[in-house]
Amino acid sequence: MKKTLVLVSLLGLVLACNPPPAQSEDPTPGYNTPIPPEIMTPDTVETKYLGTLEFSDGRPSKETADKIYDHLAYLRGVEVFLNLMPAASIEAMRLGHVENGVTASNHVGITEDLMDSNPLFLTGNTDTVYASAILDLERDGPTVVEVPAGSGPGTVNDAFFRFVIDMGAPGPDRGQGGKYLILPPDYDGPAIEVPADGSAVSVTAGGVTDDYFVVTSPSYTNWLILRGFLVDGEPDAAVKMFKEGLKIYPLSSASSPPEMEFSNMSGLVMNTIHANNEMFYEELDHVFQKEPVGFIDPELRGLAAAIGIRKGKPFAPDARMQEILNEAAAVGNATARSMTLDVRYPEAFLYEDSAWKVGFIGGDYRWLRDGGAGGRFLDARTLFFYFATVNTPAMAAKIVGAGSQYAWTERDANGEFLDGDKNYTLTIPANAPVKDFWSVVVYDPQTRSQLQTGQPFPSRNDQKYDMIENEDGSVTLYFGPEAPAGKEESWIQTVPGKGWFTILRLYGPLDPWFDKTWQPGEIELVD
Repeated sequence: MKKTLVLVSLLGLVLACNPPPAQSEDPTPGYNTPIPPEIMTPDTVETKYLGTLEFSDGRPSKETADKIYDHLAYLRGVEVFLNLMPAASIEAMRLGHVENGVTASNHVGITEDLMDSNPLFLTGNTDTVYASAILDLERDGPTVVEVPAGSGPGTVNDAFFRFVIDMGAPGPDRGQGGKYLILPPDYDGPAIEVPADGSAVSVTAGGVTDDYFVVTSPSYTNWLILRGFLVDGEPDAAVKMFKEGLKIYPLSSASSPPEMEFSNMSGLVMNTIHANNEMFYEELDHVFQKEPVGFIDPELRGLAAAIGIRKGKPFAPDARMQEILNEAAAVGNATARSMTLDVRYPEAFLYEDSAWKVGFIGGDYRWLRDGGAGGRFLDARTLFFYFATVNTPAMAAKIVGAGSQYAWTERDANGEFLDGDKNYTLTIPANAPVKDFWSVVVYDPQTRSQLQTGQPFPSRNDQKYDMIENEDGSVTLYFGPEAPAGKEESWIQTVPGKGWFTILRLYGPLDPWFDKTWQPGEIELVD
């Protein structure tokens, strides 16, 4: 009883020192007591984007409710476009492989003559040999990937473009080669250890025991992308390495793996980019039907369900919803393009008063702010997946001498969009901080793929091209419709009437890149 009296006395003291805001003593019309005005809804509300909204005693008119429900569906459609883009992007990648006959896990596409500007492939590079395969863990079960020694950076991404595991130089095999075992999300076979530290474990299957780097994927569909470096500027050694040493097969076939198939992906006309109109939602629906329910969290599933995309249910929008989704896709695309090509996030910029930007804004491959305390940087994730593929910590974190780093820009030193009618220069200072090599590739802002010009490879790198060095050891690159006389080896062609943007890549980046004591020049307009 004494404790209760003390608490009551203290409460009285607090209220005496901090009285509630004064209110009118007169009751609100229609009520017995005063009602705070901030919780009330007027009969008429004027809004900027929806116009006049009408209510009767807080109850929406039918016209207002119809307008609100349409707007809500539109908002959900835009959010689905922006936040589920990674899933649609990996689906487009899968479809691009399927349309070119690369369907079985043991069938690998290789850019034997490097990747030129024919395929539509988000910011693909011209300077490494790609080995690409689509894994289907639902069909094949636990799947083995044998990576040959000497492989460059390699990665497996799941059906939401999340990082699963690295292979090759940045992976646990550290470029020495090894066997990787990818388990499906619903694996229920004999117990297989998945070490938290990424170390190899012994696994027995089909009478065969071997050591594997084991990981579980959240999805059935996975994209495997490996890169091989040029030797003396040529792809032959990397192609040979992959054809002789890369193997992919179900763990159940470990005692007698199927023979590998390889297709040359160089020069192909193929599309691996998701739709930017209402077809986007159809591509996404296929992912939902294929993958297990839990491959993404309930919040994202709820967004998709709000516009009719649900696992096990037909996606069949009626005329009203189809019209709304057409608009939502158009605005979602416009939003993603604005985020990407008119970047307004200060942390995206590499240097003060510079147009060079990073791909992984915030330096985290999961786009988590402050280690997760600040939540996920959703706009940064959308920006990345609108113009790029491959998600790995090796592209975001500081890994000196391994992995890769990127800087990109769509503007010149004056802050203007890069124009294919005009001439520009870019100086790469001496002693570029790379263990392997650097390259500059030019892209089309429409397709976010390599710019299609008279040059099959719209790029230059310090291995393949005999570029002229300046007296201080720097290299000047030239961009424009025509090559400056005597500068052909240092020239990248552009297209009159088209814009462009560029990516500077550093493979095996060194400390001066990370501490910013070395910095690329800006792209300068030549008058």
